[in-house]
Amino acid sequence: MWFSFWRSRDRFSLDQLRYLADQLTKVQIVNEVNKDFVIEALRSIAELITYGDQHDPSFFEFFMEKQVVGEFVRVLKLSRTMSIPLQLLQTVSIMIQNLRSEHAIYYMFSNEHMNYLITYPFDFRNEELLSYYISFLRAISGKLNKNTISLLVKTRNDEIVSFPLYVEAIRFAFHEESMVRTAVRTVTLNVYHVGDECVNRYIASAPHTDYFSNLVSFFRNQCMDLNRLVSETLKNPGPDSTSAIIAAVDEIEDNLYYFSDVISAGIPDVGRLITDSILMLLIFPILLPSLRLLDVNDMQSGVVTSLYLLCCILRIVKIKDLANTIVVALFYPLEALTTFSRGKVNGYISDLGFTSVSQEPDNDNIAKCNAECLTVNVPNPSSSPSFHSESMSEDNCSNSNLALREVFLAYITKGNDLQVLGSLSVLATLLQTKELDESMLDRLGILPQRKQHKKQLLQALVGEDSGEEQLFSSENSLARDGSGCELDVYLEKIKEQYGLSFLSSDFITSPRVPRFQVLDALVSLFCRSNISAETLWDGGWLLRQLLPYSEAEFNTQHLELLKDSYKNSATALVKEVRGFWLDLLITVLCNEWRKCKRAMESSYPPKEPKCILFPSQMLSSEEDIPEGSSFAAGERMHESVKVFVVLHQLQIFTLGRHVPEQPLIYPPGDLPANSRAQTSGLDISGPKPGTEVSLVNAVPCRIAFERGKERHFCFLAISVGTSGWLVLAEELPMKKPYGVVRVAAPLAGCNPRIDDKHPRWLHLRIRPSSLPVLDPAKFNVHAQGKLKTKAFVDGRWTLAFRDEESCKTASSMILEEINLLSDEVHRRLKPLLNLETTLDLSGLSTCDSEDSSSHTTPPNSAKGF
Repeated sequence: MWFSFWRSRDRFSLDQLRYLADQLTKVQIVNEVNKDFVIEALRSIAELITYGDQHDPSFFEFFMEKQVVGEFVRVLKLSRTMSIPLQLLQTVSIMIQNLRSEHAIYYMFSNEHMNYLITYPFDFRNEELLSYYISFLRAISGKLNKNTISLLVKTRNDEIVSFPLYVEAIRFAFHEESMVRTAVRTVTLNVYHVGDECVNRYIASAPHTDYFSNLVSFFRNQCMDLNRLVSETLKNPGPDSTSAIIAAVDEIEDNLYYFSDVISAGIPDVGRLITDSILMLLIFPILLPSLRLLDVNDMQSGVVTSLYLLCCILRIVKIKDLANTIVVALFYPLEALTTFSRGKVNGYISDLGFTSVSQEPDNDNIAKCNAECLTVNVPNPSSSPSFHSESMSEDNCSNSNLALREVFLAYITKGNDLQVLGSLSVLATLLQTKELDESMLDRLGILPQRKQHKKQLLQALVGEDSGEEQLFSSENSLARDGSGCELDVYLEKIKEQYGLSFLSSDFITSPRVPRFQVLDALVSLFCRSNISAETLWDGGWLLRQLLPYSEAEFNTQHLELLKDSYKNSATALVKEVRGFWLDLLITVLCNEWRKCKRAMESSYPPKEPKCILFPSQMLSSEEDIPEGSSFAAGERMHESVKVFVVLHQLQIFTLGRHVPEQPLIYPPGDLPANSRAQTSGLDISGPKPGTEVSLVNAVPCRIAFERGKERHFCFLAISVGTSGWLVLAEELPMKKPYGVVRVAAPLAGCNPRIDDKHPRWLHLRIRPSSLPVLDPAKFNVHAQGKLKTKAFVDGRWTLAFRDEESCKTASSMILEEINLLSDEVHRRLKPLLNLETTLDLSGLSTCDSEDSSSHTTPPNSAKGF
């Protein structure tokens, strides 16, 4: 009998739940003595209710009958320690998250218990308590629907007058901790997507609408912080600053995606509120005025940041009014927006735009900047049915008179690499923004040719005008097709809502002018030598999007400029035939040809907008190459190849030809008779360690790979096709004149030099067998894909020969083999360097797998055995 009395209760039983609830009702005070029991009771009850919800309905029936939630609230009131509120919030959160029964959720949300807990004055100075509280709010929001949400609001005359869950959540919307902000956004989105009309009216009414303008203000501050980070990075680049920018970019894009999610909920007027706030607090007073033209050499972090943010906003926040308003604002003179940024318009107090690293936010600086104005000479349209812009003249004009769309073009023609990339990214983003009307793209000059033809064909079919005139005439009048109406609507809207007036006399009326301004700017870009290859690829992509039908809109001057630029790139490529990496030149060329063709034909630009914030390093001259660094020379070679490839493919494109999958080059030639490669017995696979070779042409030498450990070898320099090696072999005493390869290194870039003081010593530079671009896993490349060249130093060999004559013989052998290697590379590239030959496909071959793969020295072959 006594044994049965003391028998322990089953942990997951109704008796255990009854016992815990009974003990909880007996608690009259919570102090240090009994707090552990209360905490364990709360935890166990949550566990039992979750179990019962899935296995035994009687558990929750007892829970409701005894009104245990009310006991939770009573215990909270009695508590004087921090541990009880922590456990209580965790208990209720676990229960709500795990309850599957809709009936159980209804009970939990009824009787005002949840609202009491939501509005309870917790001490949020405790970070752990705040974390549990936000999780509690998120758990409740996860169970919201049109039925349950009504249990959490108070109404009067069928209108909601109180919604504690929403109001208390947005109090922490701008908390310094990102996890808290993220949880609050989850709560709000769960509320918005319920779709209850009364709740939506409550959210869209004052003062709750302040939340959305405060969101944009908070976002604006984040944009300011990003600009400061970019400014510091431009002054002091480094991995830490790069990581900080990446984190800031992620936060900014998360905010924009949140805006997009809020808008997608379809709450009336919220989309308009967010649009107006973004325009009035960020776009008009900060981003657009920050695009003022300054000295090209100035590190304009404000310009770069503004261009990136414009791309992000257009790409993520898909609101038609927002996108179209931004586009129409690009036709305004910069002075109008600069004036806006200094004043108070329609109740909004605006700030100055971003400032650059070397510039103070002085109003006078904004107005004093000068720039070059782009103008297009438009001939009489009746003179030729196929109009081409003959020239783009450059006249000095005040920056204040320059329209923002012309600022983009000025950056493309005169800006630095980041400004060019940013302007191209904005134009590419506009081109891909589906919310924009085609007439807007047409007035910007970036409506793709195929869409123009499609529109003209439709107009011809419905009889709006002569079909032949519409399809085959270059005069695509906006007045005829009525596409100017959309522009007029937004011009008037900007004037009425935002107080920005526009002088119609300054507006470009001919749709051909902006198109040929864009075309002229792109052609000018390809003629620039101070722009990175990656940026030129972006320009090539945009050109291909605008002109899929090749030469249709190029004039004679365009073709001549592109051809001259191509010849310059070919000259730079020929220099690499004598460079450090000539043995990998064809391999890199074949790889980049395929990449460029894919990039040009892709539906998306080659680079993401965030790349604007990370400057690329360009090494374009001998002075740029640090002494002793073949890595920097490899980057220069890679850059030269990419520039040549994009300009070559554009040449083929402008001539109306199809770009082949591989560059057309001559096939590998036969080895010369009695060459060192033949006499040594080596083939194209190269001298692997342990390979037996003939030492007929070898020169005996000594070298020490370790201090005090000198070794004797026979030295050979060998070239096979477009590959070459420096070989150190050990002679086989029983099989002369043969030996075994012990060490091999690349021939190219070895730069042989006889020592001035010791004429029997030969110094050789030993570069790696592969480039980072061909084998990135082998090298330490950081997040943005740029090699830290200063961290690498080339190897050095010093070979000691028995006499001066032997040393000179070895040096001459190296130079002869390098010349053979260089001549073979140049011979194979000849058709690619001559455009007319390239177009004649006879006698040429594409890159084979041998060329497309890296000809590298076997692993560890450059180490002594």
